[in-house]
Amino acid sequence: MLFNSFTFLLFLPIVFLLYWFVFKKSLKLQNAFLLLASYVFYGWWDWRFLGLIIASSAVDYFCGLKMGDLSISSNTGHRASDNTINQEPTTNNQLSWLNGRNLYLTISLLFNLGLLAFFKYFNFFIESAADLIATIGFQPHLSTLNIILPVGISFYTFQTLSYSIDVYRGNLKPTKDPIAFFTFVAFFPQLVAGPIERASNLLPQFFTKRKFEYQQGSDGMKLILWGLFKKMVIADNCALVVNPIFENYQTASGLELIMGAILFAFQIYGDFSGYSDIAIGVAKLFGFDLMTNFRTPYFSRDIAEFWRRWHISLSTWFRDYVYIPLGGSRVSKVKAIRNIFIVFLVSGFWHGANWTFIAWGGIHAALFIPIFLVGKNRAHLHEGDHLLPSVKELFQMLLTFALVCIAWVFFRADTVGDAWGYLSRVFVNPLLPKNFVWLGYDIRIALILFLGLEWVGRYQFNWLARLEGKWFRYPAYITTGFLIVFWGVFTEVKEFIYFQF
Repeated sequence: MLFNSFTFLLFLPIVFLLYWFVFKKSLKLQNAFLLLASYVFYGWWDWRFLGLIIASSAVDYFCGLKMGDLSISSNTGHRASDNTINQEPTTNNQLSWLNGRNLYLTISLLFNLGLLAFFKYFNFFIESAADLIATIGFQPHLSTLNIILPVGISFYTFQTLSYSIDVYRGNLKPTKDPIAFFTFVAFFPQLVAGPIERASNLLPQFFTKRKFEYQQGSDGMKLILWGLFKKMVIADNCALVVNPIFENYQTASGLELIMGAILFAFQIYGDFSGYSDIAIGVAKLFGFDLMTNFRTPYFSRDIAEFWRRWHISLSTWFRDYVYIPLGGSRVSKVKAIRNIFIVFLVSGFWHGANWTFIAWGGIHAALFIPIFLVGKNRAHLHEGDHLLPSVKELFQMLLTFALVCIAWVFFRADTVGDAWGYLSRVFVNPLLPKNFVWLGYDIRIALILFLGLEWVGRYQFNWLARLEGKWFRYPAYITTGFLIVFWGVFTEVKEFIYFQF
């Protein structure tokens, strides 16, 4: 079920009304109803995928309970380190205890990563092996499978993995309520494209009595409104230009290719951050607070700042569960560089079974490492509350945006060869053809308006929040709605880009 579909327009108010007016007296009934609604929402694509998410939930629920039981029975009070999953045992009792807990953590890791490996990467590994064998003169005939990628599998498997790891580390007590846990995994607003919530943040909210609050509901509606604008006006209109350019880059002029790369940057940001805004907004309507996933990343002054602002739930996941366990930056420079490359390459590979995503991750690693080596990776932790950027800041933002756009070409291209071909043709025949119209006049205005409003709202969850208490807030809301109706793409319901991941 898509947020920008007529089906969801009917689904949301029905679920909202039943949740607050029929099941409000019982927290357990609310959770059970949310679980049912979430399974309907997810099963709308293909009901067979429900078996996977239920299985993933059941395995991690069971493993969490077993790790909790072993922790209590050990009676050692041991708390695993935040910096590593595995600890060296010091006594025979600890050895036995850790081996038991390791077993259930391993089951969780193997099951969830096994699901990803099969459904997302099986054909990639087969085809890559065949290509490698072909380079030494053999012509292998390795069979691939017609595997359908379950929507959202990368998101909910990482969410359940964080639960298992946190329980293992002793950072989180396992829940004994299966309904609450299964609902945490399947919670429909953020199920298929994030944010990837930590159990420590979201799971306790299923045990807290919820009461509808006007301000929280109002904030949620603003996020939904702005998210729909990002998706339907910005992302979907940019897609109408971006797709033909990337599909026919061999015949495009240099300026067309530059425009295609820039507009794809706006497309993927509008699409993905738009989904996150809607997800966070819908969650607020049901009394839940999800983590912020984007913070105006295209105003970043270097790549390090960009990654503190882009897909925050994923970048912090890899920081806490991959980078820090590897030693983070508290190791030698050589090992720190190794850790950075691993995190960026794995982050790229998380997005899909294609060398283009690995190349995209590698480019970002190569851009990040020089900043890290000179100790400037945390230079822009704070923003100044000023109306306009300085000349220096503007230059830094434009340079960072340009580098990000180059990397996006690899992300969007079908193959690494296509990405190199796309970039190399930028310098061939740079003039635009006379009959080329890259965007309609109204959409050009929308892009300029979008950039201005993003800058205005960069200190809050969106610019609409800054209108609180001002007399013109309602005209602003209505105008935004009208812009979605008149400028949005309604000819076909377009899926969100990150559904494929």
